[in-house]
Amino acid sequence: MAGVMDTVDRRTQLVGQNRLELLLFRLDGSQLYGINVFKVKEVLQCPRLTVMPKSNHVVRGVANIRGGTIPILDLSLATGRQALRDLAQSFVIITEYNTKVQGFLVHSVERIVNLNWEEILPPPKGTGRDHYLTAVTRVDGRMVEIIDVEKVLAEVAPTSERISDGVLDAEVQRRAPGKRVLVVDDSSVARKQLLRCLETVGVEVLALPDGRQALDYLRQMVEAGSRPADELLMLISDIEMPEMDGYTLTAEIRNDSRLHDLHILLHTSLSGVFNQAMVRKVGADDFLAKFRPDDLAARVMERIRAVDAR
Repeated sequence: MAGVMDTVDRRTQLVGQNRLELLLFRLDGSQLYGINVFKVKEVLQCPRLTVMPKSNHVVRGVANIRGGTIPILDLSLATGRQALRDLAQSFVIITEYNTKVQGFLVHSVERIVNLNWEEILPPPKGTGRDHYLTAVTRVDGRMVEIIDVEKVLAEVAPTSERISDGVLDAEVQRRAPGKRVLVVDDSSVARKQLLRCLETVGVEVLALPDGRQALDYLRQMVEAGSRPADELLMLISDIEMPEMDGYTLTAEIRNDSRLHDLHILLHTSLSGVFNQAMVRKVGADDFLAKFRPDDLAARVMERIRAVDAR
């Protein structure tokens, strides 16, 4: 899999073009799954694992890779299936989410495909609440399921959603009611985390699941005679989303004279060396890795102060 991590230049060409690269893999059968290549650091044959006492049953062990100790999660177990059996013939996809590195154990790795986010669709209706899908697509006529990794990680290693003492400013909180924040994220787990954090700050929250719906909503505001930059404190958007990603959403807003003044914070589990350049390229105001409630609350309070100081 030497081609998994190509040059930064080639990958950043996708930014703002509503495109992505998916690494396709399989778990315990013929079903194909996909993961965004931006989150992949390395793919390798499953190394020797050391079992850690009292760890979550999804964690099959830890591996020493490139001088670091990395937890290896069985994606089949994590999504309610049977554990993968033949570890020696399995693969590990080393990923970085929310500034943390972990490996996902999979049965096999197929190839990388280049797609348009418009081809990435929400899970079919009727899938239920307990599914682990964040999106689906088709490659060569075959269904590819994209796993909600944020849900998996939240269940295996829950992140604290509590805002630390001393972070909140009582005076800013007093001015927060009536100020609205538009949140855009395809992960139900991420939306709930954001909602709880922002409501603690005191602002009103409208949450939407993808960039296309968010852009339509903003344009509807304009058609109704409202100016989004005046009506909304800020837009907080994920990057990876079906139909329209956060980069493209940002670029569309900046290219629309009726919307371009809206304050945009890209809030994503895509951590790594690429993001600051990408954020500048599409014109976002700020970038924050998920999920850091103290930092997020601080960013929102900064916006309240800035708006009230006008």
